[in-house]
Amino acid sequence: MAKPMNITEKILARACGQVEVRAGDFVNARLDLALANDITAPLAIQEFEAAGMTRVWDPEKVVLVCDHFVPNKDIKSAEQAKLVREFARRQGLTNFYDVGRMGIEHVILPEKGLVVPGDVVIGADSHTCTYGALGAFATGVGSTDLAAGMATGEVWLRVPETVRFNYEGEPGRYVTGKDYILYTIGLIGVDGALYQAMEFCGSAIKALSMDGRFTMCNMAIEAGGKNGIVEPDATTEEYCRGRALREPVMMKSDEGAEYERVIDIDVGSIELQVAKPHLPSNTVPASELADLKIDQVVIGSCTNGRIEDLRMAAEVLKGRKVHPDVRAIVFPGSQLVYQQAIGEGLVDVFIDAEVAVSTPTCGPCLGGHMGILAAGERCVSTTNRNFVGRMGHTESEVYLAGPYVAAATAIAGTVAVPEEVLA
Repeated sequence: MAKPMNITEKILARACGQVEVRAGDFVNARLDLALANDITAPLAIQEFEAAGMTRVWDPEKVVLVCDHFVPNKDIKSAEQAKLVREFARRQGLTNFYDVGRMGIEHVILPEKGLVVPGDVVIGADSHTCTYGALGAFATGVGSTDLAAGMATGEVWLRVPETVRFNYEGEPGRYVTGKDYILYTIGLIGVDGALYQAMEFCGSAIKALSMDGRFTMCNMAIEAGGKNGIVEPDATTEEYCRGRALREPVMMKSDEGAEYERVIDIDVGSIELQVAKPHLPSNTVPASELADLKIDQVVIGSCTNGRIEDLRMAAEVLKGRKVHPDVRAIVFPGSQLVYQQAIGEGLVDVFIDAEVAVSTPTCGPCLGGHMGILAAGERCVSTTNRNFVGRMGHTESEVYLAGPYVAAATAIAGTVAVPEEVLA
């Protein structure tokens, strides 16, 4: 009889064919998906071929997405994408996404039903932990580990300890999953869950939409987490219905499962959050930065580029204009999100407000293209990192926030909350 296990342990036990696993065990887990993008795939491909490998373990389960420097910004990025494109063709990969068909990887994989509850997923991108929102074990790895995964269909790893976060109470107006996770990272620090599973639970999580859950799990890595995860429920089932390409395996933590610690959070006490430079843990209520002048606002990314995020931004921007001293840019997370935004009239709202609306890309988030900051400039962004030089010059500053605060800031020209601009 297996001992009680939490959801992360259950998924990994199933993936390595064992009755039970415990935190600290080393296991070889069977993969359901291996992922890379136009920055990390070339390195993985080189390692894969240097090891003498000729075929990936399953051409339907290796996913390559060109999204970071695509549409290509220069010759080097074009050559990177070309290398990935040619490998995908040689291998006959079913799931290769390029210009016109691509989107931000962590938006399109769930959207297309490629990840389902119970999966084990590795990706050569640290924000692969996003898929934990579906009740999957998903974690970022280096390009060499990704190469091994592409070849063998397995990943070798240590079963992480789990920290359980219980979110209870009723959130204030405009408070979202982005505020929950920024508050949490501020509470425990950027290494507060180092190589640990962050299990998000409680009534406030059950009330959260899938888009909000994706946002929270996306930023687990910003607290050092190995993975973020939410138990699948009726909201998950509804999201997967008509979308999942495989039968989901809905798992839940057992009563009496072991946790490294349990942290209780009252969401009613969480104000709209902003993470100041240069760490995601440097969080304060947005109201404390009310006089801070901003040069650019970015709304999008794998953290907040889904349709719900764009609806939030449009709610604030409708009938208003971006401040003349601010450049505001919206990046839908996928072509489908873009179409939805057009169909719902959100793009009209953005253009009328004098916002630039871009094709899906990771570009500005990593200081790649389409939104680079100059020395001394400040940006409020719905992305996930605000390290030194993250979005451009090392003397620029990035402030992380949710779509409501970002949109309000775009109008005010200084850090603002919706109540201030909607009054």
